[in-house]
Amino acid sequence: EVQLQASGGGVVHFGGSLRLSCTISGSTPAGFAVGWIRQAPGKAREVLSCITSGDGKAYYGDAGRGRFTLYRDKAKNTVYFEVANLDSEDTGVYECAIRSGRTCLPEASMYDTRGQGTQVTVSS
Repeated sequence: EVQLQASGGGVVHFGGSLRLSCTISGSTPAGFAVGWIRQAPGKAREVLSCITSGDGKAYYGDAGRGRFTLYRDKAKNTVYFEVANLDSEDTGVYECAIRSGRTCLPEASMYDTRGQGTQVTVSS
């Protein structure tokens, strides 16, 4: 069984940046994709970015194109998600989730296993 743990959240000032980490443990599918999903207050869960296990190619949603960077450290079984130039709309719970298959999808419901999220609060 695969397990994911997100970390690195906290309170960040407007215009600041942060790096979130997703540590993966347990048995992963032969091919999989890891997505970062945000649950903002009063909004639906949104897939912000995703990376595939094979070629490590990263995909970005429209929410933060140009502000997001996603990459992995295979030796540490960790996926990192960097967000720059934060604003109030970035406030929310960030979680990482995994889906079987080497395809990133924009629907949050398509990710099978979710880890406990980490809260990010952007303040002035």
